[in-house]
Amino acid sequence: MPIVIGVAGGTGAGKSLLVEKVIERVGANHVALIQHDAYYRDRSELSFDERVVLNYDHPEALETSLLIEHLQELKDGRPVEVPQYDFSRHTRTENIIRIAPKPAIIVEGILVLADAGLRSLMDIRIFVDVDSDRRILRRLERDILERGRTLSSVVQQYLDTVRPMHLEFVDPSKQHAHVIIPEGGRNAEAMEMIISRIQALTESRLRSIE
Repeated sequence: MPIVIGVAGGTGAGKSLLVEKVIERVGANHVALIQHDAYYRDRSELSFDERVVLNYDHPEALETSLLIEHLQELKDGRPVEVPQYDFSRHTRTENIIRIAPKPAIIVEGILVLADAGLRSLMDIRIFVDVDSDRRILRRLERDILERGRTLSSVVQQYLDTVRPMHLEFVDPSKQHAHVIIPEGGRNAEAMEMIISRIQALTESRLRSIE
């Protein structure tokens, strides 16, 4: 039975940095990563202009039931086929990524602690907590450089949906975290504590398999 780690936090909080450090320390061959963003619903039946204005920060924008199904499959020792999402077109692609079971499974996304069914499958729940000014700056850089967005579109989306949904769903979900990491990746002591704990648990699972 693998150990399942949920990593949540607002957009631009530094979740990916924590995940990268965990994988680096534990070893990529021992960690499977599933990102909640891959499970955005396929809205290809809508026009591009209609897809642009959808609220992608509401829990209903994500097919969390499929993620729960996949996570249970991995816990039972079976591989899964994870959908892939094109953020520039706001729709799923025809590609999939096959993920095999591993001793540690990380589930990462802004809303992974907001769903009770998803939380119930996690052994460790982490919330990365960073102030909103720093988070929006990081989001601007990511969406413009990596997702082909314009400055005005990122700002408008932040004001229309990202910030309101953060206040309604994301921030309250930290009450379900076992550990809250203030300042995200800048908090070296907290990061080291979490990574060491995950590493120890993973090594324990590996020894039990052997």
